[in-house]
Amino acid sequence: MNTTPTWVITGASSGLGYDLAEYVLSQGDDVVLAARSGEAMNRLASLYPESSLVVVTDVADADQRSNLIGEAELHFGKIDFLVNNAGIDYLGAIEEQHEADYRKVFEVNFFAAVALIRLALPGMRARRAGMIVNMSSMDGLASLPGNAFYSASKFALEGLTESLWEEIEPAGLRAVIIEPGSFLTGIDGRTHFSGDLMPDYDASSGNFFRAMANVEELSDVMFPGDPKLAARVIYEQLTAGPTFHRLILGSDAMVRIGAKLDDLRADFATCRLIAPTTDFVRV
Repeated sequence: MNTTPTWVITGASSGLGYDLAEYVLSQGDDVVLAARSGEAMNRLASLYPESSLVVVTDVADADQRSNLIGEAELHFGKIDFLVNNAGIDYLGAIEEQHEADYRKVFEVNFFAAVALIRLALPGMRARRAGMIVNMSSMDGLASLPGNAFYSASKFALEGLTESLWEEIEPAGLRAVIIEPGSFLTGIDGRTHFSGDLMPDYDASSGNFFRAMANVEELSDVMFPGDPKLAARVIYEQLTAGPTFHRLILGSDAMVRIGAKLDDLRADFATCRLIAPTTDFVRV
């Protein structure tokens, strides 16, 4: 029986997924790297031929998802950490974006993660060991104009994961949400605007458009996070037997999420006396 921890990491060809895979391998764990493009993953795997496996996978494809989990379990005998990191984003106001684009965002960011979780859980339940790691975002708790569908997909992933940990913890399994801020992963080059700009949204989502158009000049401000440091922290925290359910990464994430919590507390206080007035009056 293989006692070395085995990780399956989607979106492992670039960005935080690649950096996490690289760090995990450097620590001696086994890693199954999955993404649509195999070039970068193959280069990394060549440095760790005994502890890595590359499975080229489009997570939006059901057969390829099934193959990924099957290959991981066949090759290493088990999955200890499933990291649902693959994700895409289209920017633009809600009215501006094309339906095909925002449906694709949900297909990759949410429905693919759901399917992979369902495929990995039987093996984890049989061993009474394993962790589901869902990569959310600070946008999964605090949305911004111009990024509504990405945020909505991450909000959905957060809600799913909250239910998931309540369902699987009695079986000895764990589920964790990671909520990074903005990390310099090259995602700006892989993110596109959807639809045509509408002048009425210039003061809201238009600000996002202008910021992304000048991302090279603003990168220090827009992307304060170092993904290699994030990879190390993720590994250290997850392998330490965490008691938390959420891992927030980045100073900007702390600020954004903190502001959202303040807003929620303010609304909660406002509704404290209003909410009970809608209950049935029973005599």
